Amino acid sequence: MAERSTAAVDVADTSGGKPLTAKAGKATTDGAQAAIKTGTQKDTARAETQEAARDARTPELHSGHKLAKRYRLEECVTRLEGFSSWRAVDEKLRRAVGVHLLPADHPRARPVLAAARSAALLGDPRFVQVLDAVEENDLVYVVHEWLPDATELSSVLASGPMEPHDAYQLVSQVSQAMAAAHREGLAHLRLHPGSVLRTESGQYRIRGLAVMAALRGISSDRPQRTDTEAIGALLYAALTQRWPYENNAYGLPGLPKGTGLIAPDQVRAGVHRGLSELAMRALVNDGATASRQEKPCATPEELAKAVAAMPRIRPPETSFTTPSSGYPRTTYQQGTYGGPPTRAGRPVQPAPVPPPPPLQSRTGRALKWCVSALLIAALGLGSWQLADTLLKEGDSSGGNHAPSDDSESDKKPEIKKLAIEKATEFSPLDGPMAEGKAQLAVDGDLNTAWFTKAFYGHSNFGNLDNRRQGSGIIVDLGSVKNVSGVDVNMYRSGQTVEVLGAGPSASTPSQLSDFQTNIIKRDQVGDELKANADKPVKTRYVLIHITDLPQEPSGSYRGGISEIKILGS
Repeated sequence: MAERSTAAVDVADTSGGKPLTAKAGKATTDGAQAAIKTGTQKDTARAETQEAARDARTPELHSGHKLAKRYRLEECVTRLEGFSSWRAVDEKLRRAVGVHLLPADHPRARPVLAAARSAALLGDPRFVQVLDAVEENDLVYVVHEWLPDATELSSVLASGPMEPHDAYQLVSQVSQAMAAAHREGLAHLRLHPGSVLRTESGQYRIRGLAVMAALRGISSDRPQRTDTEAIGALLYAALTQRWPYENNAYGLPGLPKGTGLIAPDQVRAGVHRGLSELAMRALVNDGATASRQEKPCATPEELAKAVAAMPRIRPPETSFTTPSSGYPRTTYQQGTYGGPPTRAGRPVQPAPVPPPPPLQSRTGRALKWCVSALLIAALGLGSWQLADTLLKEGDSSGGNHAPSDDSESDKKPEIKKLAIEKATEFSPLDGPMAEGKAQLAVDGDLNTAWFTKAFYGHSNFGNLDNRRQGSGIIVDLGSVKNVSGVDVNMYRSGQTVEVLGAGPSASTPSQLSDFQTNIIKRDQVGDELKANADKPVKTRYVLIHITDLPQEPSGSYRGGISEIKILGS
């Protein structure tokens, strides 16, 4: 009790700002706390008044409200911190879109506009695209793609942890996408299971690049490290169905309190060891796991390279696996080795064994040998007569058909991969599809690609007059070569492609009319175009020409090329 009566309690004096000391002075303490409470109430009332004044100046938003006489608001999906997010309809293009709205005098309005316009310039299809960013009528709004057929990662994880192949695809695609964004100076800072979408084709799309952080007023001194740790948390959640921190988040339970950060393969049995270590390298834990002291991944670029360095994880062969173990069935696992097979719980009768052949008599063996000798003699006589006939024909023709090692006419040129000097974009547009990206189609890296812009309404590049010629990549071989085939990895399956060659005398062709020779006929292709020409074509310039684009889940049309190999001599 003596200790309690002499304890000093510091409270804030709202009048003078100096600390007050009270010894068992409950009245003084209560008075100070009341003063603090009164001051807090005044600040809250002032903030509410300012918010009410802002709302009074903001047009009333409701379902059916139309922005720019085009975007009709349908459903409010988020209302938080002075902004709201809506599902809307673009009545001009007749498609669903998403819209972020906030008052023009909101303190985050300018950063949101700047972030949205920067994200729109990236044009990477791995991100949900920003379609418009406008300020009008005391409102700032950002319009983005709406993907009705895509599923949030949080919903995917609600049904259980991912298979190793699916988790591998997640970390591979997201790290590559974020590495590309950071190369352009863009960060996300709000990566979580709600901001990653999986399409029906298994592709991952990231929404809210730069914009979500601006809406929430989030910044970071180390943006690359922040995004890398977030990707590590996504991988951790995919492997364990747990959030790698003590607090529950995004519908996932956190780790047990007091355990600290433990590796995914210690949280759940059967977790892929390589992916477990990769998650730990991306998360903030001063490096790696206890078993392998690997260098930590501090940027999305480093993480993407670490993923690429892993042995490829193939999808499970579901038609030949058991649901419990996931391993291929064998006769040993089924217990059939060393015992009679079963069918529906009943023993299966073994197949009848044929009786042994009857014993041959001495006369039968002699007859067999005689027949064999006659057949051998007949074959020998026929072979001798055939050889004699061929030799006579050869002599009558002067012996010109005899093969010769020195005859150049009998040697076929060796087909090999031709060196590519450079690649340029072919596009009849006023501006390029993806400026400076054409070389990514010949850099030897399947993880990089040149891709078109997104078009709406028609698969043939929007069906606009100046886009009917399609687009593609012009490959310069450096000199005239005999081109006999191509091996092209497409950025997306379902594109219609043809391969054309310019004449041997063509100089830096740029128009479709410059490519008169058809090397590979036009056809719709899948993920790869591997084809040989009917006969070799002499040319220096080869055009991989895309004339029709596949449709994305968002309703837009987009294509591209990941890697080009030209074959010939």
